Amino acid sequence: MPVTTIAWADGMIRMIDQTRLPGQLIYLEIRDISTLAEAIRSLRVRGAPAIGVAAAFGLLLAAEQSTATRPEAFFDELQETAELLRNTRPTAVNLG
Repeated sequence: MPVTTIAWADGMIRMIDQTRLPGQLIYLEIRDISTLAEAIRSLRVRGAPAIGVAAAFGLLLAAEQSTATRPEAFFDELQETAELLRNTRPTAVNLG
């Protein structure tokens, strides 16, 4: 039976908490960037491909929650989010 490891659903990131495997299959519901950053830092999401997808969904989350009224401000918000996520990397894997 296929298991979805990470997905965008209802305006949030839904992903497996990999620290609970293999004993439990627990999904995290990420609704803000700081929670996503902590999930990456604490290895709740592991592996370069999964971290990359989580970071991409993080940018989508930031875009959805943006309060920017000008394109430049919107771009700046996304740049700040990208930088925050780049700095969360738990290993030597480069997210940027």
